Amino acid sequence: MRKDSLIKAAALLVAAVAGGAVALAGAALVGVGEGTTTVREVIRDFGPRVNEVSSDTRSGKAMTVNQIYRIAAPGVVQVTSTTKVQIPADPFFGNPFGLPSTETQRALGSGFVIDKAGYIVTNYHVIRGAQSVQVSFSNNGSMKAEIVGSDPSTDVALLKVKASSRALKPLDLGNSDAVGVGDQVVAIGNPFGLERSISAGIVSALQRSLPSPAGMTIDHVIQTDAALNHGNSGGPLLNAQGEVIGVNSAIETGDSGSQGNVGIGFAIPINTVRDVVAQLKAHGHVDHPFLGVDTRPIEPSIAKLFRLPVDHGLLVERVFNDTGAARAGLRGGTTQVVVAGESYLLGGDEIVKAGGMEVASTERLRDIVSQKRPGDTLKLEYYRGAERRTADVKLGRQPPTPLE
Repeated sequence: MRKDSLIKAAALLVAAVAGGAVALAGAALVGVGEGTTTVREVIRDFGPRVNEVSSDTRSGKAMTVNQIYRIAAPGVVQVTSTTKVQIPADPFFGNPFGLPSTETQRALGSGFVIDKAGYIVTNYHVIRGAQSVQVSFSNNGSMKAEIVGSDPSTDVALLKVKASSRALKPLDLGNSDAVGVGDQVVAIGNPFGLERSISAGIVSALQRSLPSPAGMTIDHVIQTDAALNHGNSGGPLLNAQGEVIGVNSAIETGDSGSQGNVGIGFAIPINTVRDVVAQLKAHGHVDHPFLGVDTRPIEPSIAKLFRLPVDHGLLVERVFNDTGAARAGLRGGTTQVVVAGESYLLGGDEIVKAGGMEVASTERLRDIVSQKRPGDTLKLEYYRGAERRTADVKLGRQPPTPLE
């Protein structure tokens, strides 16, 4: 599914969505140091910074920050990707013959070992466009890594090294669905090239939506105040039991556009990563199902003002050509209206159920679609005017870049 219209409209700042959600400024990927993205905020909670991880009564025995570091740090690696880029011809400076040349660029990030076979997880944006990738371990050993596969839609990449099993320290993977706001966490990575640094904090909020390098939306993102900086990308976010609950991916840069930490970082949930890694191991790529619509929630005030048949569900604002939704006959909006500064595209269908389940948010619809595979059929229930209809939509494959 395509990213929300809210995110499309933003450059470095996002507008507050109807219903009172607060907007965040630009959030930068924390591996390469280039480019910005934005994050939509649903809920914001703060708690005190911590120096030591204390007990969590919901699961196993908690450890101190020092204990977690001593156990987990050997499984965290530094990832260095090398890319050759074309330099445009310049007849005036540094290139008297006006001929194009190449320049070698290096990007620094983090990663972590997930098994004794040598598989390593990192962020896609750390190795994007790389001709070669090197990983270095805590014993200062460095070796070339193979890129097994990557998924720009979730910002996950899978590497593999040929190393003896004795040299590999896999980290335990936790359950990101069990994470709660206020849980104490630590992040281990290589900020600014400072190898295997650790920072501690809490889970500040859950259910964030983060744009991926492919322009799609990553849902269920974890927000933390554990300090993340450039070079932390791809490193693990661990709970008090030393289990990986997320992959650190982005930081909030604030209005100033500073590249340093301001106390708001984001991690891709490990349950999402686990599913992606399984597909990358099997196929080297991930096929995401694609419905082919842009939607936004129906606000009760809008439903009342424009006499919509329902006060909950999703407005279909756009249907993309040559997609399952288009072939099933769904219609997008035709009339743009502005209410209290918010723009709505009305006149299209209004989806109320998908797969037999009610949908009141775009995130919920994406969750339902994500449980399917390309080629599967999804039953939609929707209104066209006052008439309730159903459609069986054959899902396609998510395109590599957003449709225009």
